[in-house]
Amino acid sequence: MSPVLQTLADLVRINSINSSYEGGPGEKEAAAYLRRFFETRGIKVWEQEVFPGRNNVIACIPGRDSSRRIVFEAHTDTVSIKGMTIDPFDPVIRDGKLHGRGSVDDKAGLAAMMHALADINASGEPPPCEVWLAAVVDEEFSFRGVVKLCEDLKADAAVVAEPTEFKCVIASKGCLRWRIRTKGKAAHSAKPHLGINAITAMSRIVLMLNEDHERMRQVQHPLLGPGTCNVGVIKGGVQVNFVPDEAVIEVDRRLLPGEEVETVLAHYQSLLDELAQRHPDVIAEMEKPMLQDWPFQTDADTSLVHLSREVLREMNREDSVSGVPFGSDASKFSRLGIPTILFGPGSIDQAHAAIEYVECAEVEAALAFYTQIARRFV
Repeated sequence: MSPVLQTLADLVRINSINSSYEGGPGEKEAAAYLRRFFETRGIKVWEQEVFPGRNNVIACIPGRDSSRRIVFEAHTDTVSIKGMTIDPFDPVIRDGKLHGRGSVDDKAGLAAMMHALADINASGEPPPCEVWLAAVVDEEFSFRGVVKLCEDLKADAAVVAEPTEFKCVIASKGCLRWRIRTKGKAAHSAKPHLGINAITAMSRIVLMLNEDHERMRQVQHPLLGPGTCNVGVIKGGVQVNFVPDEAVIEVDRRLLPGEEVETVLAHYQSLLDELAQRHPDVIAEMEKPMLQDWPFQTDADTSLVHLSREVLREMNREDSVSGVPFGSDASKFSRLGIPTILFGPGSIDQAHAAIEYVECAEVEAALAFYTQIARRFV
């Protein structure tokens, strides 16, 4: 295998399942591997604690202009291995594809970024500006790694590795998740009129959310399409012969650029208030969000986007800008006003899958792309 594929294989062998998931040891071993990788090459590297034993790893190559900086970022954690039908930690190459958990999400992009810095450092020719590689923890659960990285961060551009099918992604949806709980009154099912059925009340809310979702289709983002709302979990009742006194749903709302969390939540609260006026038996409350992540959009006229498209054209690749529906660390950089793109080898369709893999040729090509961006961004 080539050096970048060997590094990718090494990373896949490391179990770095996010420790918020069952059986996950966290990213400690992956962080140690990255630190050794850079130290043996004489590249400045340090760690940034996010949680005890779970550190971001940051490597730096000085540039000719020390006042400017481009940040390459990838995450070291993976999702769980539940449901996988291949050995998750055996990086087998078959039909030009390297398999294993994390192979495409996100260790392929990480390995390519690592070797981009290593190759530039070995060349002895400093890049135009300072180049960082930040390998962060906790992207797959609550984004705390990138949030810590962004504390007091100064940068002129950021490239975030995610499987984008080798496309320059300048926009993605945000994500908001919260619970809605209905309260009822318990009673014997033989006399339901003595109770208030919380599940019946919740059914009205689910239908209301579905109707509102249909209205959302009228607002289309040119790269992302409409926002979406999905009820993914519903729970309620104790046993079949009780009138249920409580029910709860979990809602997943994907946000478009320009939408703010507070405004979106206020909209859904107003819908609940209107429903309660029409149906006094609907007693509902919205809980605080379980997760919130902003959408992001980078202006297509920024120098980073122009350079990315230029490099793609030189590589005889599609150079149009794109958007993706999934969330990532990119929004946190964008929130700071840092021009940011998502770019990486492979497809999100293989991420989190029973058989996860990445095309080896795409990893090699990603290395070339990242190297050119680092060498030419000014």
